[in-house]
Amino acid sequence: MDNKDKIELPKGVACPGLGVCDARHIRDLDTLELVAKTLATRTDQNRMLRDVLALLEQRRGMLHCTIMLLTPDGKELVLEAESSGFADGGARYRRGEGVTGRVLEAGETIVVPLVSEEPRFQFRVHQRTKSPQRDVSFICVPIRLENEVIGTLSADLAAQDSSRLQETAQLLEIIASLIANDVSARRASRAERELLEAENRRLLTQVQDKFRPGNMVGESGEMQNVFARVHQVASADTTVLIRGESGTGKELIASAIHYNSRRKDKPFIKVNCSALSESLLESELFGHEKGAFTGALYKRIGRLEEAESGTLFLDELGDFSPAIQVKLLRVIQEREYERVGSNKTIKADVRIVAATNRDLERAVREEKFRDDLYYRINVFPVVLPPLRERRSDILLLANHFVEKYAARIGHPIRRISTSAINLLMTYHWPGNVRELENCIEHAVLLCTDGVIYGRHLPPTLQTPTMADRPMEGSMKQQVDMLERDLIIEALKRHNGNVTAAARELGITGRMVRYKIEKLDVDYDRFFKRKAKR
Repeated sequence: MDNKDKIELPKGVACPGLGVCDARHIRDLDTLELVAKTLATRTDQNRMLRDVLALLEQRRGMLHCTIMLLTPDGKELVLEAESSGFADGGARYRRGEGVTGRVLEAGETIVVPLVSEEPRFQFRVHQRTKSPQRDVSFICVPIRLENEVIGTLSADLAAQDSSRLQETAQLLEIIASLIANDVSARRASRAERELLEAENRRLLTQVQDKFRPGNMVGESGEMQNVFARVHQVASADTTVLIRGESGTGKELIASAIHYNSRRKDKPFIKVNCSALSESLLESELFGHEKGAFTGALYKRIGRLEEAESGTLFLDELGDFSPAIQVKLLRVIQEREYERVGSNKTIKADVRIVAATNRDLERAVREEKFRDDLYYRINVFPVVLPPLRERRSDILLLANHFVEKYAARIGHPIRRISTSAINLLMTYHWPGNVRELENCIEHAVLLCTDGVIYGRHLPPTLQTPTMADRPMEGSMKQQVDMLERDLIIEALKRHNGNVTAAARELGITGRMVRYKIEKLDVDYDRFFKRKAKR
């Protein structure tokens, strides 16, 4: 052993049975310490692996250091990192191919004393064309995770005796174990992150689908105009005022505007202004500092600050007090505000979407609503029609809610009966779409045989002439109504097929056609239009 490979131990350091200690072992420990630090401090995996290989070259004099990792399908090794900068990045090894492929297949370290004398050597990653370059030793160790080989670590060394090579192989095996644990942790973290990103994309897609105007229920001309307005304004940052009666779906339109805008990945914050007093609303919107008023025990961030870079939806804007109107006007004009109890100005990058069911023009005339705020907030109005003005959408909405609550409650519903449809179509719907949804949920809960009848609807919809109960009038009128309902129901079950409906009713097709004409059954409305769809 050369004297240069030995060092004297410091006083107080024991080395059992020896007065000197092999300097190579000290360098190995030093190398392992640096490798461990590199693994712990580098965030980018590829850079981390390159730095580890660079350490092996600098500290241990190795060449052509290479790390290959298994592809996700587990069929072959691909180059992940190398130290020279001249490797073939497309090099691959299948199980059993060359020395590297053999290490992958067997899961055991292979030491090649002389590369030039090894027939299995493939020279795929590094080209060793000159004979002196081939007079080197080569070590390839598996990167193993538990019982699975996930890659290989290899390096060239100056040709040396087998004992030295075995010691170096042990060092590389330790480093390969450290790399395996790090790669495993990074892969698990990456998989978890990709899973979360996929879930976020799925939820975002679900939310976008839910609030996309194209998926809203409504085929009437009035709703088509609303959808066109939403499409026009969604991509801009324009302030929007949504107007309409209570229950018409103003919040749904606000959501559609946000989730189809460039701010869709940012917060969508909703504030119901009518549910709060003036003092609470001011704190809710702008936030407050600790001690700003009695009960302000801590600092609070307002909804404006929560909505930063996103959209703030102010429901029932017409209920704002004059003091709040002034502050909101400043937000819209100057894009700045202060928390309650603070003199620090906060900039606001927030899109304002407001909604109201009040007559703002009348409120302006009566000086209950500031005219300057009215003109600022009424830049792009979207007016939602009441349900009684879009009766062609009632059946579409009813079927939509039937599917929704049938799936939620677990009651399979096949259809809505004619008597129930008549009730739905003749009712005036003061509560609009919200009332219709509640009525359908009520009906689905009561339905037991898969068909919603008039008796399943709430009592507010029941009328003496339309409900599923004995009607007032002569016997002939009641018999005619019963025949009419029976024929319509039979035709619905058979998709308008008169022959099949007649067979079910036990009469001839000619009689069914006669009754359709006599009892004034609107065949085109119920069946032909449906067939065209």
